Amino acid sequence: MKLKTGLPMREWINEVPNDGLIRYMMHGNIERVFLTSPKAIGEVLVQNSYDFVKPKLARDTLGKLLGFGILLAEGEEHKFQRKHLLPAFAFRHIKDLYPVFWSKSAEMCQAVTKFIREEISKEGKDNGDGVVVDFGSWLNRATLDIIGIAGLGCDFESLKDPHNELNTAYRQVFTSSRQAQLLALMNFILPVWFVRLLPFKRNAEIADAAKKIRDVSRRVIVEKQSKLEKGPAADKDILSVALESGAFTVEDLIDNAMTFLAAGHETTATATQWALVELSKHPQIQQRLREEIRDKLPSIDEDARMTSEMVDHLPYLHAVCNEVLRFWAPVPFTRRQAIKDVVILGQYIPKGTDVVLVPYAINFSKALWGEDADQFNPERWMGEKTANNGGAESAYSNLTFLHGPRSCIGSGFAKAEFNCLLAAIVGRFEVCLEPKDKEIELQTGIVTRPKGGLKLRMKAVDGW
Repeated sequence: MKLKTGLPMREWINEVPNDGLIRYMMHGNIERVFLTSPKAIGEVLVQNSYDFVKPKLARDTLGKLLGFGILLAEGEEHKFQRKHLLPAFAFRHIKDLYPVFWSKSAEMCQAVTKFIREEISKEGKDNGDGVVVDFGSWLNRATLDIIGIAGLGCDFESLKDPHNELNTAYRQVFTSSRQAQLLALMNFILPVWFVRLLPFKRNAEIADAAKKIRDVSRRVIVEKQSKLEKGPAADKDILSVALESGAFTVEDLIDNAMTFLAAGHETTATATQWALVELSKHPQIQQRLREEIRDKLPSIDEDARMTSEMVDHLPYLHAVCNEVLRFWAPVPFTRRQAIKDVVILGQYIPKGTDVVLVPYAINFSKALWGEDADQFNPERWMGEKTANNGGAESAYSNLTFLHGPRSCIGSGFAKAEFNCLLAAIVGRFEVCLEPKDKEIELQTGIVTRPKGGLKLRMKAVDGW
């Protein structure tokens, strides 16, 4: 399980002498090759991208929940899907979604403000210390609503109703348990289809959640098709753009809707949780960020239309967000499998070999990021020539969104959403961990998040 977090590789990349590749063995004497240099990463992700695929086990286990959309498609199918989905993720479309990102961020913060005031009222006094909030659940609901509107053109209203069917389904899926860990281990030993047939409660929960998610996706697409048949729509959500292209079957659209829903809300919610963990640890960074936000952006209580230009003129916000994404990549570890005999950095790699890409290691390489690679330091993104690269010489020094044809198609969407969420939260609240000296453990899964959720002591700061 430690290998799945990528943390051992973080030590290896800085301590084990290597020339860009580190070979290691897994259980059952399975060979893996860990890529440690920008050149090796470039060869695998860019020059020879389609010579490597996601392992069958990953496709089989993820496909039920994420759909077999662009994330799990391979070869010519992936090329086709990416070509026809890219226009929906172009910046000209993303910039039109900033009002959605901001309005939902504001709705969440206003609801949390109300919750804090109600808790203070119950206590009968305000000692100025704020209130403990299970903020992870709020973020999950806000990002689910955002991807609902911006991705599918449908407001699921999870912020208003945390018990709606879709939010409940995802919480079933992403809640860890010993049974879930046992089944994950069994998948390495037994066929996935056989493990799914075993009479475990977790199997029933996953099957039920997957059916609900697919049913919701199908319902939204059918409604959109009906609307489109009546005439051209002005909808700007991602699914509408894909639907109007005429390139996808209904089942293709359902698979991609499932991909957008799961990957689109869980990753951003997780990144925002880690941002708040770091800002709790570094109150001086939190204070400086709040000052910039309040100086440059309208209050969440104002009826102001947010634009990309307004958010893009906050250099410290961008520096903090970029450093969070470097420091806490939501997906810390990913595997690819060679579909034929290949050569990486002049080294023969036989067909079937697993190649591992580890953001948690590459993003912490002292050879690439300097001796302070293991320090959370937004200043690295504040220089005139470092605003987009953090001072790293190679673009491949940052693996958070991968690179090349298999890079995250929604990276621009995610960054814009993340910026708006963090701006609204930090602009309104002062936050710290509860308890203040809490040691955060990692919980691995589709994403890596704070174990047990994120409880913060939050105080609404007057004046914005």
